[in-house]
Amino acid sequence: MSSRDIILASVRNHLPQPAVPLPENLEIDQKGTEPGYKQPLASIPEAQRSSHLGEAILAYFRRELEVMGGRSFEVADATAAKAKVAELFPTAKVICSAVPEVPGTKHLEAALDPHDLNDVDVGVVRSRIGVAEAGAVWLTEADLVVNALGVLSQHLVVLLDPAAIVETMHDAYGQIDLTASSYGVFMAGPSATGDIEGVIIHGAQGARSMTVLLLAPKRFDA
Repeated sequence: MSSRDIILASVRNHLPQPAVPLPENLEIDQKGTEPGYKQPLASIPEAQRSSHLGEAILAYFRRELEVMGGRSFEVADATAAKAKVAELFPTAKVICSAVPEVPGTKHLEAALDPHDLNDVDVGVVRSRIGVAEAGAVWLTEADLVVNALGVLSQHLVVLLDPAAIVETMHDAYGQIDLTASSYGVFMAGPSATGDIEGVIIHGAQGARSMTVLLLAPKRFDA
């Protein structure tokens, strides 16, 4: 037995035992196709729910978002949302919007090449779900239209229905279908890095700011 084999055997024999059983790694289902993500998630232990000590879930989300460097505002309707964007970014020249509530100055549908978004001052999207414990929002390619909008915009504005905020990441993964989209990301606050001397710098690899406007989507009668 080589030295390499001896070392690896020793490592395997001394692996720590997890406090809880890990979910099974399902390769294929009975039909021979790749399973959805919700199957192994069913065996994940229940999350502990004590970190916000009875605080209202909306207040919990807003506090954690602020910790992550973001900010949030409650707006009454689409007119108020449009006014808030204008108030927060008065010098913005290029606004690229993927939502009907806040019209943009640049048509997102025409910017299928990500390079076309290199001049966007403000990007506006809507998230389908927020996570209180992380101060995060879930965005897919359907929400962004062009995935690069979430990182090339100087400032990112996210519309979020307060009723769509869940408490934990466990809850979020229980609601989203990771197989429904080829791209999805949880975003918590603006881009940030602390590699240099432990100082947090925002906007190093993405949006310089992230603003969540708390607004339910408009309901259209059938």
